[in-house]
Parts: sequence; C-alpha cells; structure tokens
Amino acid sequence: MNVLDRIALALLVVGGVNWGLVGIFRFDLVAWICGGQTAIVSRIIYTLVGISALWCLALLFRDWDGERTPAASTH
Repeated sequence: MNVLDRIALALLVVGGVNWGLVGIFRFDLVAWICGGQTAIVSRIIYTLVGISALWCLALLFRDWDGERTPAASTH
C-alpha cells in the first residue's frame, strides 16, 4: 500500500465519521469546522473525500499477489 492509498483511506475515514455524525446526530463536523456546507473549504474537503472514494474503489480490484501480507512478515 503506497502513500496515496493511505491518504485516500484517511480521507475516507474522515468522510465516514462525518456521515456517521450526520446520520446519528444531524451534525456535519466538516461544515461546522469550515464555516458551513457551502464554504469553499468544506466543498474542497467533500470533493477530496469523493475522489478518495473513487481511488479506494480501485483498491478492491488491485492485484495483491506480489505484496507481503502482515501474516507473512517476520519481525
């Protein structure tokens, strides 16, 4: 897993936590921090989360045969 994969996954975690808060408490953390849903910073974050979701969708179809798995590593 490369750096871009990790960044995309981290952004998805942010988006997932935000959607969880919206679903449970009707509280949009990103909008609250950035000054509303229509604020440019909020829109940038929402866009980055969406792009990250598309990037991580490709992770489902990636060939992992050549990479080491945690179970195979010897520390």
